[in-house]
Amino acid sequence: MPTAASSHIFRPQLLAAAVILGLVMLPVAVWLDLRNLSDQALHTQAESLSSVISDIRGYYARNVVRRVLEAPGETRPLHNYYDVPGAIPIPATLSIELGEVIGRKEGIVAYRFVSDYPFANRAPHVLDGFETRALEAFRQSRRADATLVETTGSFFDRRIRIATPVMLGGACVECHNSHPESPRHDWQAGDVRGIQAITIEQPIAANILSFKFLLAYLLAAGSAGTAFVFLQSRQARAMRRMNEELETANSFLASISMKIAKYLSPQIYKSIFSGEKDVAISTERKKLTIFFSDIQNFTSMSERLQPEELTNLLNEYFTEMSTIAAAHGATVDKFIGDAILAFFGDPETKGAAEDAKSCLYMAMEMQKRLVELNAEWRRRGVQDPFMVRMGINTGYCNVGNFGSNDRMDYTIIGAEANLAARLQSIAEPGHIVMSYETFALVQDVVRARKLDAIQVKGITRDVVPYMVEGAIACDPARTSVFNAYGAGMNVFIDVNMLDDADVHRLKGTLQSAITALATKSGAKPQME
Repeated sequence: MPTAASSHIFRPQLLAAAVILGLVMLPVAVWLDLRNLSDQALHTQAESLSSVISDIRGYYARNVVRRVLEAPGETRPLHNYYDVPGAIPIPATLSIELGEVIGRKEGIVAYRFVSDYPFANRAPHVLDGFETRALEAFRQSRRADATLVETTGSFFDRRIRIATPVMLGGACVECHNSHPESPRHDWQAGDVRGIQAITIEQPIAANILSFKFLLAYLLAAGSAGTAFVFLQSRQARAMRRMNEELETANSFLASISMKIAKYLSPQIYKSIFSGEKDVAISTERKKLTIFFSDIQNFTSMSERLQPEELTNLLNEYFTEMSTIAAAHGATVDKFIGDAILAFFGDPETKGAAEDAKSCLYMAMEMQKRLVELNAEWRRRGVQDPFMVRMGINTGYCNVGNFGSNDRMDYTIIGAEANLAARLQSIAEPGHIVMSYETFALVQDVVRARKLDAIQVKGITRDVVPYMVEGAIACDPARTSVFNAYGAGMNVFIDVNMLDDADVHRLKGTLQSAITALATKSGAKPQME
């Protein structure tokens, strides 16, 4: 069932569809705005041109046609046509007056026909910087197709001015040089008489609405972006909450799993949490090497020691033995009071022979470590430390999960497991006894002494036990630790721990003991 946090997480398909839609709509909006801008520009230009044409038509009707019709005689083109009945304006006068007519209207187009050499009866033209530069440039180039363009404006509007030269032709030169009011009488064909300048102004603000589709798109994109950022922020918060919950859950599960690991063998813990094994009631028959150990006289020892001291010793013993077992790959089945049950071959196996050797090496290392622990415990005031008997057997057992659907135990069942416990019971304290089945697998690495055959309940065959005397690779002459325990006997010697005075004192004690033993047995003592 989805949680509340997961409902805030949007599907990636919806985000992808929104992005694709936005990418598709951008060129559509630009195309629509370009078409709209083109329509508006054409409309504005058409209106301006229509207005200019109307003004020219009105001027022509008033100052040309009407005067021709009202003239009493012939009609002549004059610059001062107002003063002569029936006269019409010359081209220069026409251009100047058309510029005044067009300039009186508010529009995007303005026209000026100006010169720095006006006729005597005309007011001088006021030239701005652009017009002055244009006159100078045109008179230097003397080209009829020359133009000068200036683009100006502000943040809110733009203005373009285009100037072209007004050059005198042959007829115009003759007229200007002979006219009494002409400012000059040395004009030549091709001279620049003046300029005509067209100015087009366009307020930028007026075109903002021309991009209504793009503005709408940007507004929608901005709104979508704001919504996306908001949703992403909310989703990020939801993800943070989920991560925090997951971290809390993971920390809790890790803590629980570490606690559970204390109750399980490392191999079982690993196989369960990695998914290799199902937590279900199931068993299988496998060839295992079973190890069983028990502390001699633990009951009487528990009566002599305080419960707290006994608990500490027992926990220390189990910790040391479990560490050795884990190092050799043993599956520690359980602690039964002071006893340890472990086995090799499940859930991990190296083969029957290697499993048996690993079990033997483990038991030998445990006995060696116990010698060291006993020395340490004696120094701490424990009079009779632990002496452990160990038994090893190899055979087929049922191994797996036994129990109910609510609670189960991973263990082994079978007569071979019972045999390991029986072999332990006949071992001497501090020694290891194994069955022939185990000895046959490890005889190349161990020295062992055959014992008398025994009968075990549940096993029809005679069981021949073997007592381990040491590894073949080990030279008994190089052994530095000696121990022997029993009724009336408690011997522990670590040669490496003795100094010269201790060695001298120990020799005397041993010689006295040998003499006493010889006397008891009736044999003559062998002295140095």
